[in-house]
Amino acid sequence: MATTGKLELTIKISELPEVKTVENGLQYFELDCNGRIFAVAVKPKVWKKLTDAQANYPMWVAAIAGQMGAMTPEGFVLDQANIQVFEKKPKVVEADAG
Repeated sequence: MATTGKLELTIKISELPEVKTVENGLQYFELDCNGRIFAVAVKPKVWKKLTDAQANYPMWVAAIAGQMGAMTPEGFVLDQANIQVFEKKPKVVEADAG
């Protein structure tokens, strides 16, 4: 007998995907993850997190998390997607003082 679990996926991106507006004003975009295409639709308020990061941070990374939804011919739908954006600081390489 199997134990019940909940599958959640997190996809990380660092560039703004191409988006199109679909029904109810949702912002729809697709993410290619190793040949599997994940279809994502989010509310404009959630999409704004990505556009704000693009405008305000020179480097950033976003974590898009959700549940694996229906299978599509190319991959899957990412249901109930939410986005967290983080400013990415460039790594500073210090020269040896030797």
